Amino acid sequence: MNRFEGKTVLVTGGNSGMGLVTAQAYAAEGARVIITGRDEATLATAKESLGTSALAIRNDAGSTAAARELARQLADQGVRLDAVFINAGIAKFAPFTDVAESMWDQTFDINVKGPYFQLQALVPLFNKGASVVLNGSINAHIGMPASSVYAASKAALISLAKTLSAELLPLGVRVNVVSPGPISTPLYGKLGFDAAALDGAVEQIKAQVPLGRFGDSREIAATVLHLSSSESGFIVGTEIVIDGGMMQL
Repeated sequence: MNRFEGKTVLVTGGNSGMGLVTAQAYAAEGARVIITGRDEATLATAKESLGTSALAIRNDAGSTAAARELARQLADQGVRLDAVFINAGIAKFAPFTDVAESMWDQTFDINVKGPYFQLQALVPLFNKGASVVLNGSINAHIGMPASSVYAASKAALISLAKTLSAELLPLGVRVNVVSPGPISTPLYGKLGFDAAALDGAVEQIKAQVPLGRFGDSREIAATVLHLSSSESGFIVGTEIVIDGGMMQL
């Protein structure tokens, strides 16, 4: 299929993990893809996999100034957007009694404030019929210990799908959410565990998933592309949970 032939899409945090896999899926269906990220090396490598028309822009997902600058750069290049996947985020975990204010501030800056003001800055660039997909998390629903800050930030992001849909629909822009469960991404190598502890945590999580495995980033990408395309034109302000049945237990 070439559902995105002639379309331009933006993937924040598109230089690794779910973001990169989704960006590659868009490109495979004909889209011109723009990705953002903070690491120059991974941005350059990712850009090479997305075709000659791709753009890779260094961007701090938690900065409102960077959000405005990204919109300015795109406007200066005459970019009009047909889809945006707000994927950039941070996941830090700590028991409630150990949470520092700095962890709260960093998490909400990157997971909530950044996406909010990034979308605000991008509004003038949306084509009619554009779609926004936010990357939530089932942690907003399941009450997992040590996830209070991360879960609260994702719950706030999920709430935006409804309120922003109401505000952006008059412009012809739909907003929806995908909320992944445990997905095999580099994130699980960044949680601060040693190898043995990480393996133990992975097995413990798998035991909570009825399908008995982690999800694959391609499974997230498939849903993001569906929500970004005209075939999902009657889906508005909705959260789609992709968790192998984990929330059903």
